[in-house]
Amino acid sequence: MTANSGEKKQTLGNILVTGGAGYIGATVCSALLDAGWTPIILDNLSQGRKEFTEGRVFYHGDIADRSLLKTIVEKHGPIFGVIHCAALIVVPESVESPETYYRENVSKSLELFAGLREVGCKRIVFSSSAAIYDAVAGFMVTEESPLKPLSPYARTKFMMEMVLEDFCEAYDMRGISLRYFNPIGADPKMRTGTYVKAPTHVLGRLVGVSLGKIPTFEITGTKWPTRDGSGIRDYIHVWDLARAHVKAIESFDRVFNGGTEASSNQSSYRVINLGTGHGVTVRELVAAFEKVHGSAINKKESSPRPGDVAGSFASCDAAESLIGWKAELSVEQGIRDALQWTGIWDRRGDV
Repeated sequence: MTANSGEKKQTLGNILVTGGAGYIGATVCSALLDAGWTPIILDNLSQGRKEFTEGRVFYHGDIADRSLLKTIVEKHGPIFGVIHCAALIVVPESVESPETYYRENVSKSLELFAGLREVGCKRIVFSSSAAIYDAVAGFMVTEESPLKPLSPYARTKFMMEMVLEDFCEAYDMRGISLRYFNPIGADPKMRTGTYVKAPTHVLGRLVGVSLGKIPTFEITGTKWPTRDGSGIRDYIHVWDLARAHVKAIESFDRVFNGGTEASSNQSSYRVINLGTGHGVTVRELVAAFEKVHGSAINKKESSPRPGDVAGSFASCDAAESLIGWKAELSVEQGIRDALQWTGIWDRRGDV
């Protein structure tokens, strides 16, 4: 294990971020830094990038390593809160290798939560997923909508939500599960962005086709019961997503102690959707991409992938009322930032 740190300065407090070297986790760390917090990154770099930890407090290790967790808390305590982003996230891969997903996302997260209990870290923000929702009429889901996780990936998120809720009820901990919809874009300051050579997410594939790295963009599924037959999603700019984590940390105690009707229903655990509140079909996203890009791309229709669903978009009322957050950046801004970031990252020679 290694630890790197920049120059020490007065901050609002320390936040442990697991998976803080990944696409979303690193962007969350940037948002925390901009807001005056000190992120402490714990990442095994199996998916994350060492470059995203430069100048930041970083521990190279596993989230299930309780001795390392104890070392981090002893050296940097007190830890105000923990943001748990570390996870494997590729749906088709989870269908092919469920054992890996249950081990990495469930077993190790259980060890992490147990370790956090041991060292007295009682505020946890968990990166969950909208993939756990069941299909609903009209496609808009609230935090109370029925759940039906259909892939091993989605089931790992559902299982860890239940584990966190039970820990909070039994062990005097507090937890907020943030159910992500579909992140796009990059840090507008170009500090972090996506980096995988073979992206599976929709915008990454669109960028890859536009740059000639992927021959054709496949619209996977054209017979869904949506307005144009393609899947519908809520595409949220990753910077809006990162800001939501900061808001969750800053509003954490008020969420549980504010005395509002929303917070009093559950005294130790809350679920909050993070999306834009608007559904965009895959065909609509392709059209927006081509407009921003300035030219058409090669595309074709194909069958749904294993684990694919028609989709959904978020009701974001709870996020606004509980943590004072709402999305501000457009899909077009996400596309522009993704294109700019890819150009920067390509020049590094890593992809």
